Amino acid sequence: MAPMGWAQAALPIIPRPVQATTTGQGFTLSSHTRLVVGQGLPDHQAASFRQYVRQTTGLTIEEKPTKRRTDVVLLQLDSAAVPQPEGYTLTIDRRRVTITGHDAAGVFYGLQTLSQLIPTKPADRVMLPGCTITDYPRFAYRGMHLDVSRHMFPVDTLKKWLDVLAFYKINTFHWHLTDDQGWRIEIKKYPRLQTVAAFRDETLIGHKRDLPHRFDGQRYGGYYSQDDVRDLVRYAAQRHITIIPEIELPGHASAALAAYPELGCTGGPYHTATFWGVFDDVYCAGNEATFAFLTDVLDEVAALFPGQYLHIGGDECPKTRWKVCPKCQRRIQEEHLRDERELQSYFVRRISKHLATLNKRLLGWDEILEGGLPPAATVMSWTGEQAGIEAARLGHDVVMTPEKQVYLDYFQTLYPTDSLAAGGYTPLSQLYRYEPVPAELTPAQARHVRGVQANVWTEYMPTAGKLEYMVFPRLLALAEIAWSPPSGRDYPAFLQRVRTHDSVLRHRGVAPSRTYDWVTDSLWAGPRNLPQLQLRTTAPAGVLRFTTDGSAPTPQSPVYQAPLSIARSCVVQAAVFEGATPVQPVYRREFTVGLSTGKPVTLAHPPAGSYHQGRSLWGMVDGAAGSPRYNEGQWYGFSGTDLEATLDLGAVQQIRTLGTHVLNYHWQKMWPPTALVFAVSTDGVHYREVYRQTDFPKNGINPVRATIVPVSARYVRLTAQNQGVVPAGEYGAGGKAWLLVDELFVN
Repeated sequence: MAPMGWAQAALPIIPRPVQATTTGQGFTLSSHTRLVVGQGLPDHQAASFRQYVRQTTGLTIEEKPTKRRTDVVLLQLDSAAVPQPEGYTLTIDRRRVTITGHDAAGVFYGLQTLSQLIPTKPADRVMLPGCTITDYPRFAYRGMHLDVSRHMFPVDTLKKWLDVLAFYKINTFHWHLTDDQGWRIEIKKYPRLQTVAAFRDETLIGHKRDLPHRFDGQRYGGYYSQDDVRDLVRYAAQRHITIIPEIELPGHASAALAAYPELGCTGGPYHTATFWGVFDDVYCAGNEATFAFLTDVLDEVAALFPGQYLHIGGDECPKTRWKVCPKCQRRIQEEHLRDERELQSYFVRRISKHLATLNKRLLGWDEILEGGLPPAATVMSWTGEQAGIEAARLGHDVVMTPEKQVYLDYFQTLYPTDSLAAGGYTPLSQLYRYEPVPAELTPAQARHVRGVQANVWTEYMPTAGKLEYMVFPRLLALAEIAWSPPSGRDYPAFLQRVRTHDSVLRHRGVAPSRTYDWVTDSLWAGPRNLPQLQLRTTAPAGVLRFTTDGSAPTPQSPVYQAPLSIARSCVVQAAVFEGATPVQPVYRREFTVGLSTGKPVTLAHPPAGSYHQGRSLWGMVDGAAGSPRYNEGQWYGFSGTDLEATLDLGAVQQIRTLGTHVLNYHWQKMWPPTALVFAVSTDGVHYREVYRQTDFPKNGINPVRATIVPVSARYVRLTAQNQGVVPAGEYGAGGKAWLLVDELFVN
């Protein structure tokens, strides 16, 4: 029987090595091969590799000394030959396989690379490709976050995922253990955290934006015992993964307050939250009992986790209760603080000082910047990159984890039929192209960017299968941007490697998503500024067929070969066929073409944040509406400012219909305008109001379509008055409201 093996041309390694060359002299791995382990290496690394070979191929590789210089896999340490921490070299020739590591982690990662070169099929011999690999990580911190407060998972399932993280050289597991919806770690000094805080009465059904809210009526909960934690920490350490626990404070405390109501500003009663969101009831910052409780908790937590970091959250802490709490106000006066923002800083600094006595460093979400950072604090920049930039400029270490680039609870596609997710849109390609070091930083400041992390919030991931669908293969993109040099990124080549890893993941019991092969599109201005639609699929086989009349594609539909010119209103649908069978969900996009399509637009105030994706204003007149996923590039957002858009039709026209769309998602701080007005003009100077709307009742996309008495005009002005400040009691209360619109329609 010929040996199984990979072709020399492409090494299916993820993350991509720093340097790899192939030769024609491969090594045959068989039951005669011996594993030789050098001094200073732990026994379990070799045992794990032998187990992997046995599980994937059926081969048994013996680990024992041998005088033979051939037919061996040699593991050794040499920090002089490999100067980079966690680095390794891997050499495969016809005589032997040699892995040389800077340290034990380097040898371990060399073994993961070698394992990826072993096909996951039974064989009595396996041909390993001849190659020389030099490899080491770009970032010291390569992280994966998992929220177990909303939904928790068995220890054995967590171990399976840790195996996969290690396989792709992820070295940090950020374990989000407490939140409003449940407390998930045993604290022996406070038993009500186990009997009360660990359980909620019921769980929200569907999405939190859906109204009215519905609940399942089923008690939900549980916690990890301290023995569970020790077991998992030990298991992770053997795979060179550090587990960082997160104990949320001063906000996201509903579950803890349900157990110990005296720690809140009002005294309760409180309940473990059944709804996903941010809640006004937080730890009382003026109560000494709060700090006694938290220091006791952190003492027990710190003793369980040997890593240098302990994450304290620090995010999304409303100041509503603090503003009227006598104890909190007295604390502000006694500590000579200016306001509640500085009270939060006081809270975080006090916790940071206690962590220092435990030889722990404080790690927190970027809101810990409010009121000033504690010394030596490390910031996780999640609301965007700006907080990370600010922290790095102040000399603080930063882990980049911006929501719109690396949150894996976001949708992977724009298909309405895709599985329920939190919101937003982060396809595999977008995550792969993310650059963690902002260009605004100087080289010295950039050294404070310790690494990058992807976050998994589990509100809409009640099962392990759903979580795996959302995380894999996007985790593989994270691994590559965290480990590999940025200069060699090549998305098509990455996809080729991802496909080879599909069987690897399934062999490990993980069911990855294949949504990266679904049809995607791009729009640009073509002749006469009308939309040009390009369809794409990365599927390696099949034929892409389309229709423009709204009907479902069939095997007889036209084959897509070139971008489509959209000159009239239509509905484009497309699907990939293998023979007569569609092999993916049907793509669909609707276009509304009118007098406004492709015409120039000016804005009185520029769009803010990422709600324009660097696009020109042509996106407001491209005929395509925005989707509920809201960060796909069609929406234009205005933070705390009004919208004033002026459309030039180029000549005086008779107008009968005006329209746009408004996004109303209070759960994302997106509010409709208090008033939306269309006005028209023939000369661009004198405008006459022709339509006004003040009611936008729909939770989601509110279509605006106004049929007016026909009027002649060249210029159309749309003004929309921003809500301004998010009202009290709402998510983001006191902050700037977002106003989002997409398409301007005139006909």
